[in-house]
Amino acid sequence: MEHLELFFKSIFIDNMVFAVFLGMCSYLAVSKKVATAVGLGAAVIFVLAITVPLNWLLDQYILQPGALSWLGAEYVDYDLSFLSFIMFIATIATMVQLVEIVVEKFSPSLYNSLGIFLPLIAVNCAILGGSLFMQSREIETLGLAFNYGVSSGIGWFLAILAIAAIREKIRYSNVPAPLRGLGITFIITGLMGIGFLSFGGMLTGGDEEAPKEETTAKVIKTKTEDKKELANHTKIVE
Repeated sequence: MEHLELFFKSIFIDNMVFAVFLGMCSYLAVSKKVATAVGLGAAVIFVLAITVPLNWLLDQYILQPGALSWLGAEYVDYDLSFLSFIMFIATIATMVQLVEIVVEKFSPSLYNSLGIFLPLIAVNCAILGGSLFMQSREIETLGLAFNYGVSSGIGWFLAILAIAAIREKIRYSNVPAPLRGLGITFIITGLMGIGFLSFGGMLTGGDEEAPKEETTAKVIKTKTEDKKELANHTKIVE
């Protein structure tokens, strides 16, 4: 259940685009066509699925205070957490370079359509945000870190795929001139963000039902107090 809850929460409730608005530059620039959006979204899923677990390992065994204890007792007091940003970005840049080489090799048309935004995945705040959120939320296991990376990537993928499909259809709509282009895109993104916020109560559940006798006693007590208050008020008025 922990894996399932984290999966759905990362996609719908803590969506990278609609909840924390990360990765908006690529989201807005590469969402004019569905085919291009699918390619970039798949690349983001792959990068997040690899970098979040790798950065989890780095954080657990190198960066955290006392993480180097596995090297010996003399390393227990070492704290390399100040290197988190550098190490995380280095891991992300390596994986993005690998993705760029693979895409250029097997799909030159997609590589040309993505243009500069494919190597810019390395500095996409959604990618770095995935690793930093993993660190701040203190995800406990490597499996949960992998789950979080994949589900966060899927959430970003769904966001850019949805806006790309809408932008393709909206070309045939009579949009007012001042709102054409990014104007209507921002409005649609805001409305979609409101829609995704409605998933916020999906995993919360209700409170445990109180015992029937206790509930009945509370109702009787409340009614008695209301009657006494009404009687006192009537006397004061008279």
